[in-house]
Amino acid sequence: MTQLQLPIVAQGTVSVAAGEAAKAEGMARAAANTPPDWAAACRAAIELMARRTQPFQAADLIAEGLVDEPDSPARWGAAFMAAARAGVIEEAGFVRSKRATVHGSICKQWTGTAAWRAAA
Repeated sequence: MTQLQLPIVAQGTVSVAAGEAAKAEGMARAAANTPPDWAAACRAAIELMARRTQPFQAADLIAEGLVDEPDSPARWGAAFMAAARAGVIEEAGFVRSKRATVHGSICKQWTGTAAWRAAA
């Protein structure tokens, strides 16, 4: 069975550019409203986990007692994207989340970049 391909842009389709812009705006809002102490603890936790060679996700930071659950789940995306933009971590695929609050939804897992591990 093949997927139906339409040669036209159907009304009501999602604009990729608009979606990326909305994502960037939402992450900027989340980062701007994140309590500074949680942001610093989360950044330190991500940096520590990045020194290891194993993939990790947000739940691992909590399980290891490195950071508490944030006041809003929106904080995670902004924290991990900031670390990725800084060259600390890179995507390592998608897995089911270990966080009980999200009921096993799919999430990214991360690893430390080779450059970060070498510098650390």
